[in-house]
Amino acid sequence: MLEYQNKLKPETWPSPCFVTDLALLRKNVEILDRVQLRTGAKIMLALKCFSQWMTFPVLSRAMRGPLYGCCASSPDEARLAKEDFCGEVHAFAAAWSEEELAETLRYADHIVFNSFAQWKRFKPLVKKAEAERGMEIECGLRLNPEHSEGAVPIYDPCSPGSRLGIRPSAFEAALAEDPQALDGISGLHFHTLCEQNSDCLARTLEAVEKHFGKYFHQMKWINFGGGHHISRDDYDVELLCQCIEHVRDTYKVQVYLEPGEAVALNAGVLVATVLDVVQADMPIAILDTSAACHMPDVMEMPYRPNIIGSGEAGEKAFTCRLAGKSCLAGDVIGEYSFDNVLEPGDKLVFLDMAIYSMVKTTTFNGLRLPSIAIWDSETDQRRVTRTFGYEDFRSRL
Repeated sequence: MLEYQNKLKPETWPSPCFVTDLALLRKNVEILDRVQLRTGAKIMLALKCFSQWMTFPVLSRAMRGPLYGCCASSPDEARLAKEDFCGEVHAFAAAWSEEELAETLRYADHIVFNSFAQWKRFKPLVKKAEAERGMEIECGLRLNPEHSEGAVPIYDPCSPGSRLGIRPSAFEAALAEDPQALDGISGLHFHTLCEQNSDCLARTLEAVEKHFGKYFHQMKWINFGGGHHISRDDYDVELLCQCIEHVRDTYKVQVYLEPGEAVALNAGVLVATVLDVVQADMPIAILDTSAACHMPDVMEMPYRPNIIGSGEAGEKAFTCRLAGKSCLAGDVIGEYSFDNVLEPGDKLVFLDMAIYSMVKTTTFNGLRLPSIAIWDSETDQRRVTRTFGYEDFRSRL
């Protein structure tokens, strides 16, 4: 990784700065495309995870990439998908307001509802949008098979108290009340995983088929949702393909997957700078970035991001705690060790920072958002595509 850092030349970038490596994005989507080519599945980019639109030419089938489209969770994501990715647009929300759905229907090809009640309420709105656009908009329902694969509770769509998806008992009750409730529904969607391997999908699929498989024959498509870590080194791609082929062949449906992390996994870094080192129970290096503002998953999951050249606390000569510059006392990234004492001006490169980072940053304390850049590690072409200043802070308030 030190060789990679030397190629990156962290001292040449603004700080803090998110840098996405186009070569690593291409490597990831090549893996995804092999799944598509073998199985006929269509893989979509989950914009909630990664929305850096300047990279879309590498990802979109409409340009130079292999992916068929995007899945969106809001009107703005749907518009970005339609205008900049130029592929299929699928949209899901835990609940739609009439205004949001009407706007989303200008762009979406598939709309997935979280309940029969929302589907019944908004069916006329879908029909109106179809007439205005002169096309069919595919409608689906999200399922909750009540099968959890042990994800971190905050990210577990099938935790006992989850609001996401229709549970088997509710599904059966809705059809008992109205046997025509599935009229107009062309697909079913389940999203139950988070950063998991295909053995988790295989077990989940058994639960989904047990509760809902009898309805699959009525459908045109089945969406396996996201959470599939397909581009991870230890991911069992063969088992994934078997799961897809089983559903495809058994029910004669189009299978969709909508990973986010698998598209940009390990394809981006965050370049940061040491501002000061203070002493508490151990040395604390205060950085020009912030866990709270710039990498909130560090605190939400929580987890400790990897840094090039670092080790676990006590592993190398100098151990310290890394902290952000916000006023939040708990703005702490973690404890690390380095070969040398950290000094103001030293650059640190945080790994795997393309996913759930740029899309979740905040301007708490008025801290400026990290700059955004693209870099091709194969050609060394580099470009800072966005910097932020006072007007970005002021205009959102």
